[in-house]
Amino acid sequence: MGRKKNALRGHFVQAYVPGVNTPVEDDWLELAKLISAINDDTQEETEDTAWYDGDGTPETSVTSVAGAYSVEGQYDPSDEAQELIAEMKYKTGEGRKVWHRVVASSGTKEWVGRATVTGIVAGSGDASAYEEFSCNIRFDSIPTEGVPVP
Repeated sequence: MGRKKNALRGHFVQAYVPGVNTPVEDDWLELAKLISAINDDTQEETEDTAWYDGDGTPETSVTSVAGAYSVEGQYDPSDEAQELIAEMKYKTGEGRKVWHRVVASSGTKEWVGRATVTGIVAGSGDASAYEEFSCNIRFDSIPTEGVPVP
């Protein structure tokens, strides 16, 4: 299949409605316009344990995975995806929740789940520079893996 550019991987968000347990299929907003980098910021917790039936060397077990992405670029308040996130800046709790959908660059897999947005920057930087946009989107649990619907 060969190598794929990161720009082919899709990141989509939509508003989370408290109490609604599934996203609306047609309401996805692509987080792409003026976005220059989306980095995998997944965090794992591990535990090392040595067993008597082995040679005493600790074996690592992954006990939790928190999938997350750091987003960076330039701020465009006319972009619906960026504005959805920018409007959360001074909110807390469920006001920071979104649905997040990641589509693999191959287009053959997707991961969907509720997520929390933190570290929101929507307008910052040097006077001579364009406004910056950044945030971190972290899944609240392991996202559901599936096949993208065209």
